[in-house]
Amino acid sequence: ETAPTSAYSSPARSLGDTGITPLSPSHIVNDTDSSVSEQQAFLVVVAIDFGTTSSGYAYSFTKEPECIHVMRRWEGGDPGVSNQKTPTTILLTPERKFHSFGYAARDFYHDLDPNEAKQWLYLEKFKMKLHTTGDLTMDTDLTAANGKKVKALEIFAYALQYFKEQALKELSDQAGSEFENSDVRWVITVPAIWKQPAKQFMRQAAYQAGLVSPENSEQLIIALEPEAASIYCRKLRLHQMIELSSKAAVNGYSGSDTVGAGFTQAKEHVRRHRQSRTFLVENVIGEIWSELEEGDKYVVVDSGGGTVDLTVHQIRLPEGHLKELYKATGGPYGSLGVDYEFEKLLYKIFGEDFIEQFKIKRPAAWVDLMIAFESRKRAAAPDRTNPLNITLPFSFIDYYKKFRGHSVEHALRKSNVDFVKWSSQGMLRMSPDAMNALFKPTIDSIIEHLRDLFQKPEVSTVKFLFLVGGFAEAPLLQQAVQAAFGDQCRIIIPQDVGLTILKGAVLFGLDPTVIKVRRSPLTYGVGVLNRYVEGKHPPEKLLVKDGTRWCTDVFDKFISADQSVALGELVKRSYTPAKPSQLVIVINIYSSEHDNVSFITDPGVKKCGTLRLDLTGTSGTTVPARREIQTLMQFGDTEIKATAIDIATSKSVKVGIDFLNY
Repeated sequence: ETAPTSAYSSPARSLGDTGITPLSPSHIVNDTDSSVSEQQAFLVVVAIDFGTTSSGYAYSFTKEPECIHVMRRWEGGDPGVSNQKTPTTILLTPERKFHSFGYAARDFYHDLDPNEAKQWLYLEKFKMKLHTTGDLTMDTDLTAANGKKVKALEIFAYALQYFKEQALKELSDQAGSEFENSDVRWVITVPAIWKQPAKQFMRQAAYQAGLVSPENSEQLIIALEPEAASIYCRKLRLHQMIELSSKAAVNGYSGSDTVGAGFTQAKEHVRRHRQSRTFLVENVIGEIWSELEEGDKYVVVDSGGGTVDLTVHQIRLPEGHLKELYKATGGPYGSLGVDYEFEKLLYKIFGEDFIEQFKIKRPAAWVDLMIAFESRKRAAAPDRTNPLNITLPFSFIDYYKKFRGHSVEHALRKSNVDFVKWSSQGMLRMSPDAMNALFKPTIDSIIEHLRDLFQKPEVSTVKFLFLVGGFAEAPLLQQAVQAAFGDQCRIIIPQDVGLTILKGAVLFGLDPTVIKVRRSPLTYGVGVLNRYVEGKHPPEKLLVKDGTRWCTDVFDKFISADQSVALGELVKRSYTPAKPSQLVIVINIYSSEHDNVSFITDPGVKKCGTLRLDLTGTSGTTVPARREIQTLMQFGDTEIKATAIDIATSKSVKVGIDFLNY
């Protein structure tokens, strides 16, 4: 169809693109009626918080939305770690079949004979891979503890399938009869700073796990973690949070001792109520929230195991809808960073060669060591004076002697790490300073990131900072945030801070319309032909077709990165085939992280969808000389749908934007 007419190669020509050209100036249509999809009647909302280090689910029956139930207590558990959630660990048999998840996976793996353990595939903290992989596809691999590779999609699907089965079982037990999956609206939370492919990957995994089918895609909402937290924070009552600000006395505590005392008191409160897994969320706006006025801004800092997510929201009255003011930022500064520093410390004392070897040869013992570290990590606090003891597994001591020919004790004496000592009970004894030093790089990154954010004009007048996520439990992080920003805004920590996102995700599933405006993370557009203008268009883009001079590869923009997009907003454009007789019309959709994109060949532009409209067999109808093809893009939750309609025949084709398969 498109014979190249110039020596220059261009994607439009090499792809054999049948060209389209814009018809009309563009306009945005806010089609509010069509955006409100027919609400299916779900009986229950189940939210899954699939975390880097720990995961869990919670649910609420749509008939009594003020009760949020957190999943039943799971078997297993660690000393010193409160477990409403379970570790995100998964075990596959040597035949690569799903075996177990969470504590069960960890304990079973641990009890295997070391030689047998090498055959089993044990994975933990694998969610980070979706954040760090630049070119994520359906075929991206993960590496198990024994060094073997498995498909990421399979692992994520196994994990989601496990949660689905657990939740349905619990719901069936409660209802006293079999609970149908079709009665459930599922919500899965993801970090806001994840790129589009990672968000889409989660949805694909959910399809594969049988949570929902692609035909009923509305049954699953992909929610953003800080947004979920934000929704929950609106409902907080004064007794459900701790304020860390130096401004005023809170609950009779003055600012300086709130960090320690307020939190201890809160932990006591949580401990007493831990047996009850049902949380009442009163159908009111919390007191803190009622102090917020139209236009007020607040920051949600969601610090978890893998990432830190910063989101700025603004209140829109009267309904108190949320508007995202500044596109989510953050980075890989989760509590994993602290584990990594501990690993580096072990390298320093025992040698990197030994540690890497030990991980592969004794994977279960390595897991043990990290569990022991985890519980001590939770005991770190700014004012701590007594040392923290970390038990070294027997096989560590034994294997080290074989490997090096001298004892662990000798290694500690010889290494010049003066704040880690060997205690006679076979433990590493760390001074509080040594432990605090392990937190420092991660906390510094978080504070620096927040400083950058506070520099932005949109963020200058923030009233509150909500600190949420599992890492927000760390007193060292609380103190650092308090010290850096306590004089600029009020710092609030919800009491059961590790469950904030889970509960907010349930509330979001009950009423998805609460978030009204988001920022588009990318620029979207389609590739078109424009009339060639001498001097304006680069000569290599010239294409002559039937005597008409066209400029190829033009990026026709639908929406810019960081532009506000209302939920359900429709953007319409009209095109016409460059050649009137053309019957197969191909519209390619592209995206870019940059705003100013002129051509689809610009650096960083990626193809993320194709609309193929086949109009053969419609020649019976009288077709106008200039055929109008209307293209619509609808910006939904984390999905974007595109449609092309031939106006003369009403023939249409739909496609979801796809970042994984191009």
